[in-house]
Amino acid sequence: MINPIVKTIELGDGRTITLETGKLAKQADGSVMLRMGNTMLLATVCAAKDAVPGTDFMPLQVEYKEKYAAFGRFPGGFTKREGRASDNEILTCRLVDRALRPLFPDNYHAEVYVNIILFSADGVDMPDALAGLAASAALAVSDIPFNGPISEVRVARIAGQYVINPSFEQLAKADMDIMVAATYENIMMVEGEMSEVSEAELLEAMKIAHEAIKIHCKAQMELTEEVGKAVKREYCHEVNDEELRESVHNACYAKAYAIAESGNKNKHEREDAFKAIRNEFKATLSEEELAAKGALIDKYYHDVEKEAMRRCILDEGKRLDGRKTTEIRPIWSEIGYLPGPHGSAIFTRGETQSLTSVTLGTKMDEKTIDDVLFHGKERFLLHYNFPPFSTGEAKAQRGVGRREIGHGNLAHRALKKMIPDNYPYVVRVVSEILESNGSSSMATVCAGTLALMDAGVKIKKPVSGIAMGLIKNAGEEKYAVLSDILGDEDHLGDMDFKVTGTKDGITATQMDIKVDGLSFEILERALNQAKEGRMHILGKILETIEEPHAELKDHAPRIETLTIPKEFIGAIIGPGGKIIQGMQEETGATITIEEVDGIGRIEIAGTNKQAIENAIRIIKGIVSVPEVGEVYKGKIRSIMPYGAFVEFLPGRDGLLHISEMDWKRLETVEELGIKEGDEIEVKLIEIDPKTGKFKLSRKVLLPRPEKK
Repeated sequence: MINPIVKTIELGDGRTITLETGKLAKQADGSVMLRMGNTMLLATVCAAKDAVPGTDFMPLQVEYKEKYAAFGRFPGGFTKREGRASDNEILTCRLVDRALRPLFPDNYHAEVYVNIILFSADGVDMPDALAGLAASAALAVSDIPFNGPISEVRVARIAGQYVINPSFEQLAKADMDIMVAATYENIMMVEGEMSEVSEAELLEAMKIAHEAIKIHCKAQMELTEEVGKAVKREYCHEVNDEELRESVHNACYAKAYAIAESGNKNKHEREDAFKAIRNEFKATLSEEELAAKGALIDKYYHDVEKEAMRRCILDEGKRLDGRKTTEIRPIWSEIGYLPGPHGSAIFTRGETQSLTSVTLGTKMDEKTIDDVLFHGKERFLLHYNFPPFSTGEAKAQRGVGRREIGHGNLAHRALKKMIPDNYPYVVRVVSEILESNGSSSMATVCAGTLALMDAGVKIKKPVSGIAMGLIKNAGEEKYAVLSDILGDEDHLGDMDFKVTGTKDGITATQMDIKVDGLSFEILERALNQAKEGRMHILGKILETIEEPHAELKDHAPRIETLTIPKEFIGAIIGPGGKIIQGMQEETGATITIEEVDGIGRIEIAGTNKQAIENAIRIIKGIVSVPEVGEVYKGKIRSIMPYGAFVEFLPGRDGLLHISEMDWKRLETVEELGIKEGDEIEVKLIEIDPKTGKFKLSRKVLLPRPEKK
């Protein structure tokens, strides 16, 4: 019998988390089964012994998978087995990856694979909030070099109270939902959505999250000691030449600083100028020396370029494109650029540009979500596309990657709470990034706001977004917070902090930290500086369009909604859908019906007003209760020797007996000159109390002939 090592974390509210190692997946470098209630996650980590030659980055791969059996469900589809990762699984992978990646040693380049699998769930506790802790614990019990541990928690604000790792039921009532990752000392990652909260409220939530994370980290440190993995494996993934490093620095730094200081606003010209300095140095070496040292020269020159950019900002307050630290690049925008979509906009900020479209649809266009722990519909969709030409890259465009899903999700969270409540349309926003040098996800938020207003969607408030950066050297007090960062400032800087919101508060945020020692004082300054930037950008949006257009575009679908007693739902659908399909064919409108809270809700959509009105008329006829004595205009459906059957209300036929057709005696129905399809006025004269059949009369509507 195996005796695993178990560490229990008391959460202080009666709940516990257990970390168990030594029982499962023992051939992995590290393996931990995390359990909270009936939710169980297995995290494993494996690292290659050596780095692939020439690798100068951290080749980390994080996979998160939810097994349908965990919740007692079968997968959908024909194969009935798990397939490609869902958007939810990909977003969870990104949350874990972004927290772990900065904490591997800079000179560690071996391939590392982290796998997290949900094996059990009860639909109460949310597993995505536990994935980061499970992954870090697996690293903690391994000998893989890692400057952790870390943990992640979800913080929700419910009725003014902050709750750590709420249940699904609790989260549904929250006005703030953020995920925070941190080490024992520092915040590493934040992502979430909220209902227009203040900067101070967001900062308070982050502090509360960090206190909870410290408890998780301490437990992992104790687990590492118990397992005996405090000493990590030795490695040598870099062979450096300090003399060459010094030569590159001495020959290139002053020139690189001059380029950084020049303030050239053209990205490609700056890149060419920086490359020219490196190539000039390489030209002083022989072919043999270049063959042996070319890769090291590239690496050392990258460090020179990074140092020059950072020192220019810290010492002179001057950025690569000449801006001050708080300055936003020039903005221009335009609406209605595309005639085909129901709404469109261009938003351009510096060298970042989004062309965004809006499409309005009906209930039939809803997205069905069939995840392991969530099954439902999504009525507001936002898709983000990032083609290679947006950065001038000459390569093929492949399918949607994790980056597109992550950036699109952030913009979706920023805008979704601004869609009107009970909005009858399904809304799809698509952002095509045409240029990128800086935050394209924030450009998507701005362009999305413009396109929604152009489409006539009565959004509650316009939303803008901004990406903030940070330059802070270890051991120095001096730091710089940068507004509206460039791509190079993201790549060479220490923080990427995206904040979106309305004039009244923050709606979404995403932050990644690449440096230790980030204080809450710096975070507070970044948030306040971001607010100033957001308000500036929001002003530019409102210069283009102040409020949503009063009317939809002419070619946009119109939707009318009706509510009916639920007992009439079957009558409108008809046997096998015959009635509702017939109405759609006859009117040209699209009709959908569902039961909501005990009543029937009908949506009628069409590009033509008359089609909608005709459909409404037919539906009202179906739900009308036939009344004896009422006169109806009906249609002859069939003729029999003894009379005709007339549809006097949609789906309701009555018998017009030959004796009720005319005051004079008719031998045959044909004598009256009527045929199938003719419209005729009739009066309902009787409803059989036993059979419910309807008896109609035409003759009572005609003048009675005088007796001779």
